[in-house]
Parts: sequence; structure tokens; C-alpha cells
Amino acid sequence: MKTILLMEDDPQQARLMQRLLEYAGHKVLHAPDGESGLRTALMSKPDLILLDLGLPDLDGQTVAGLIKGSTELFKVPLVAVTAWPRDTALQMARAYGCDGCIPKPIRAREFAHEVESYFAAEADQSDDV
Repeated sequence: MKTILLMEDDPQQARLMQRLLEYAGHKVLHAPDGESGLRTALMSKPDLILLDLGLPDLDGQTVAGLIKGSTELFKVPLVAVTAWPRDTALQMARAYGCDGCIPKPIRAREFAHEVESYFAAEADQSDDV
């Protein structure tokens, strides 16, 4: 079981994503904004962070920069989840330092697998070290 921090301000989206990930066997921590998400990330040291780039208090670039700039969190896979157009979202996520991007609306049947693919990518990278 992996611990996933979900930083998502839309309650319906958060519930759906949380249910899908829990059904797949993961522990999900939820933060509705960037500030509480950063606190939760530092306290819980999740295995992966899902970041909505449009949080109400801090923009995605700021949150991503703080996570990737943290000595405790910089190795944690950070995946943007956003409703921005796919090409723009991927480009911005990479520019912000995210390890990938999952577009909204999420595809319920594929969501957990998409998230889990970032665990596999992390394992592949650690094998190379």
C-alpha cells in the first residue's frame, strides 16, 4: 500500500479520486489547498503527490517549487492533475518541475493505473542509481 497526498480543492473531484485510489489499495490523504497540502506532505512524507495546478491559495508553480525545493520531498513523485488543455498542461507541469500530468476530467477506469505508473517510473529511476 502506498500513501498518496491529493491536493485538490474541488470536493467532488477529490472524493472521486480518493475512492478510486483507495479501491486500488492505497492510503489517500487529502488537502483542499496548497498551504495545508504542504504541511501534510512534510508531516506524512507521502509516496506520491497529486497536485491540482489551480488551487485557491497558492498557484501550482509555487506549490511545485516548494515541494521540489524541499530536502524532505524533492524525490517524491509530483504529478499535476489539471483541466488545462492537455498539451498546455503537460508543458506547464514539466516547467513547474512535476514528474508528469494527468488530465481532467479523469478517466475513472484508468485513473489508479495512471497514478501507479509513476510508482513504476520511480522504481526504474532508483534502479539506475
